This record gives sequence, structure tokens and C-alpha cells, in this order.
Amino acid sequence: MTTISVPSERQIIQEAAQVLMQHLSPSKATRFWASWQVGEGDYLQIRKELFGKETVDSLYEQIETFQKKK
Repeated sequence: MTTISVPSERQIIQEAAQVLMQHLSPSKATRFWASWQVGEGDYLQIRKELFGKETVDSLYEQIETFQKKK
């Protein structure tokens, strides 16, 4: 059986903020965060479009592949 380490929501948000700040200017990162907080769009529809054909196993394989590339 494979053990999976699941980061907390806070850890994910901190990592995302670091990535944004590395790749965007502070003003662009701030504008992104402001628009993201608004919560526009239909999350369920977006989720369906992004992950509708995925299974837990297929997502796990993608995660493993991504982590091996690091």
C-alpha cells in the first residue's frame, strides 16, 4: 500500500503565493489574488472540465510523474 502525504490548505496557499511572486510582478500577483478571492465562475463546471475523465489512480500517476521531474 502506498502512503500519500497530503499538505494542508495553508501549505498549498503559501507555495502558490511563492510561485506567483517568483513569476509575476508584485502588482500582477496582487491583482490575481484580488480576482481569485472574488470567486467568479462555476467551480463545479470547471472541475468537471479539468478532472471529469480522471480517476484517483490517474491523478496519482500524474502526481508521481510530476514529482519525479522535479
